[in-house]
Formats: sequence, C-alpha cells, structure tokens
Amino acid sequence: MTFSLPDLPYNHDALAAHGMSKETLEYHHDLHHKAYVDNGNKLIAGTEWENQSLEDIIIGTYQSGSVAQNGIFNNASQHWNHNQFWEMMGPKKVGLPSELDNAVNSSFGSFAEFKAAFIAAGVGQFGSGWVWLVKDTDNSLKVTKTENGVNPLCHNQIALLGCDVWEHSYYIDFRNKRPVYLENFLDNLVNWENVASRL
Repeated sequence: MTFSLPDLPYNHDALAAHGMSKETLEYHHDLHHKAYVDNGNKLIAGTEWENQSLEDIIIGTYQSGSVAQNGIFNNASQHWNHNQFWEMMGPKKVGLPSELDNAVNSSFGSFAEFKAAFIAAGVGQFGSGWVWLVKDTDNSLKVTKTENGVNPLCHNQIALLGCDVWEHSYYIDFRNKRPVYLENFLDNLVNWENVASRL
C-alpha cells in the first residue's frame, strides 16, 4: 500500500477564525504531514509492509519492538494520526451530539471534568506526542496521552478525539502556550459530530 497525502476537508484558511491559522495548516499539513507520507513510502518499499494496510503496518511494527522498524512505525503512525486529526476538526461549531454527551457524562461526570482531564494530559505529555479521548476495550471512555507518534491502535483502543501536541501544531499561533492551545482546540476547533461518529 502506498501512502498518499489526503486533501484537507476544508480550505487552509477555514480554521483561522477559530484559532488555527492558514500558515499553521500550510506548514503542518503541506510540509510535516507530507514528510511522513514521503518518508513512509521510501521506508516500506521492498519490505514485508509494502502491500499491507496502514493499520496493519502500525500495529505490526509497534508490536515487533524492533529498532529497525522504528522509522516505518513512526512515519506510518504519524500519517494515521494526522489523517484523523484533520477530520476531527472543522470550521462549523457544533455542540456534542446526545449520544456522545451521555457517554462523556457517564465516564467523566461532566464535560467540564472531561475537558480538565484532556487539557491536563496534553500539558503533562513531556515533549512531543498526542492526547486522546479513547473508547477502551471495556467500552468506557478514557483520556490518554502518547509519546511521539504512538496512537490508540497500539493499545487496542478506538480513537474518538486526538490533539497533536508537537510544537509544529501550535507554535505559530500560540507560541509556547500549550494549555491555551488545548483549551481553544476543545472550545473552537473540534468537530463533535465526527467524534460522535467514532463511538
């Protein structure tokens, strides 16, 4: 399977009014995400992973624990992560659909408590990585954080919502203010209908 860079599901300037600038999306999607695609394609060429699905590549290389597989895993996983990330955001501000709202309240007590946990996990992720809202194997919702490109697939979880806390995701717009970026992400950027569809 050859990786390909997906088009954004909105224009580069569509999120600017909500806190993610055109410049950020040009750097993040057009350069950083494209690099994962290009490097991943080079690394899987001629290997056992060349004709595997993206998900199988991620799980297989992660479980192998082989240093030799790290480059393939990192690029494949970051490609998957970003594919989800673009879809999880949108220019249309909508509230939580009832099914998602009920699930969040059941697992966290309230949306405010979920929000606090999500921001705390994202801020607490040392260095580069991701913060996630996942559906765990027991069907409960949990907030998790992962380093670098690791994602919920690696832990047999379903990614409902993910936020990139690598600096290239927020430094242009928020400089070093990761907590403000995370709060803005939840308040203004998340496409909650997309998140609900993953339940």
